Amino acid sequence: MREMIDIHSHILPGIDDGAQDEQASIEMARVAIDEGITHIVASPHHRNRTYDNYRDEIRTSVTVLNDLFQSEGINLTVLPGQEVRIYGEILDDLAKGEIQTVNDSKYLLVEFPSDSVPHYASQLFYDMQMEGIQPIIVHPERNRELLNNHEKMYEFVRNGVLTQVTAASVVGKFGEQIATFSEQLIRANLTHFIASDAHNTTTRGFLMQEAFAHIEDKIDAEKAFLFMENGQLLMDDQNVYKEEPQRIQTKKKRFFGLF
Repeated sequence: MREMIDIHSHILPGIDDGAQDEQASIEMARVAIDEGITHIVASPHHRNRTYDNYRDEIRTSVTVLNDLFQSEGINLTVLPGQEVRIYGEILDDLAKGEIQTVNDSKYLLVEFPSDSVPHYASQLFYDMQMEGIQPIIVHPERNRELLNNHEKMYEFVRNGVLTQVTAASVVGKFGEQIATFSEQLIRANLTHFIASDAHNTTTRGFLMQEAFAHIEDKIDAEKAFLFMENGQLLMDDQNVYKEEPQRIQTKKKRFFGLF
């Protein structure tokens, strides 16, 4: 079984739409271990319409959960992170100590609204990189605007932005269209991490082993290895592997046997 790092989860209890209590966190941890996960980033929602989770609160919750897992004999290390819904003042709030990067690294998980990409995103990502913060767009395959505008996705990555595709998307749990887009992103070097975005053990589980097996067997075995290596590099605050991004090639429709 592959050992791996899961860079995106909602395992902290009672603070967003993930684990609702400590028992749910324990159940998620046990499934994570069965999936081969040794380290898991707790990335609760921040600045979305329902939840705000600030850096100091997240760090306290991570410490409490690690202590709980140790007392329960659960060999899973929880690392601090945050899934930040994109907004214009991210850098200001980072300076205020409200934003939690992944394991105190230069990497920050950033979420778009499900239907759109804000007009200021490119400038914000440029400004973040100029300040030494590396944005990672989480689950871009589930964003409707990116799904319909592959060129925008290519431009983000060409300009240094990283992305993370969800394991469940790869194996078709969000539908065929999203699975196809996920594969296109992988083949075109437009994503750099596979993570669970697990919220529970039932409807929004881990599926990491299944996703990596699918990538190895159906897409590109070398990419699966690269994604696993990148999880380790991110945790250690090292530069991750990036292959030259390509534009997604879509098939032209046939009309009367002609292109």
